[in-house]
Amino acid sequence: MTTELEAVDLGKRYRRGWALRECTFDLPEGRIAALVGPNGAGKSTLMRLAVGLIEPTTGHVRTRDTVAFLSQDKPLYTGFTVAEMLRAGASMNAKWDNEYATRLVREADVPLEAKIRTLSGGQRTRVALAIALGRRPSLILLDEPLADLDPLARTEVMQALLGEVVDTGMTVLLSSHVLADLEGVCDHLILLAGGRVRLDGDVDDLLAEHRVLIGARELATPNVSIVDSRTTERQATLLARTRTADAGWEPHQPTLEELTLAYLRSAKEAA
Repeated sequence: MTTELEAVDLGKRYRRGWALRECTFDLPEGRIAALVGPNGAGKSTLMRLAVGLIEPTTGHVRTRDTVAFLSQDKPLYTGFTVAEMLRAGASMNAKWDNEYATRLVREADVPLEAKIRTLSGGQRTRVALAIALGRRPSLILLDEPLADLDPLARTEVMQALLGEVVDTGMTVLLSSHVLADLEGVCDHLILLAGGRVRLDGDVDDLLAEHRVLIGARELATPNVSIVDSRTTERQATLLARTRTADAGWEPHQPTLEELTLAYLRSAKEAA
């Protein structure tokens, strides 16, 4: 299995403290990976370290081949036309496929002669994505690219991205606060909280290794690794790292959202 992105003991410290610490993981080639965590977890810091925009305080991060990065603010020159923006992309990238980038813009029904400032949020995102993909990257890092879009635009952009992933086989690391954007899309998960990696692996493997256990509140706590627990007057619901359940407990395989929220709650309570 080829590793596309590798972090070993990666850390970044600012004057206010550690933004990322002891971060170690491997992202295999061809995965669509969700990078999730609360605000301040270190997601943007990790991406900026991966593309070399900032230097690590500890450890290292390596990428295998060409990398593209699209930040939430989607830096585009608002006074340029779309065609001028594409020419700027060509001038700033030694490796550039203009025919491919132009096709992506045309497929999004974005007029080449339109000024960037006149485009809708969804159209701007499609132009920014076309410029990022015009580099023909083997790995693309997307930092909250859908945050300012309405539900329809989010769906259209995500479908366009997935189509390109299927066609090119590139690896994706996608940061999003909206778990619905990730469910059924991402096949790998990296969960950050408090600047540390709390969970990392292929989604199918992680889901198979965990169970939601539901039982009466008075039942003895099962002898398994419990990630998170919720109780009502009558019932207890546990998220545990186990494939089996003690007598009296009803097991269910968790959804990606249940798994993610349980680990985030656990990290918050520990902090």
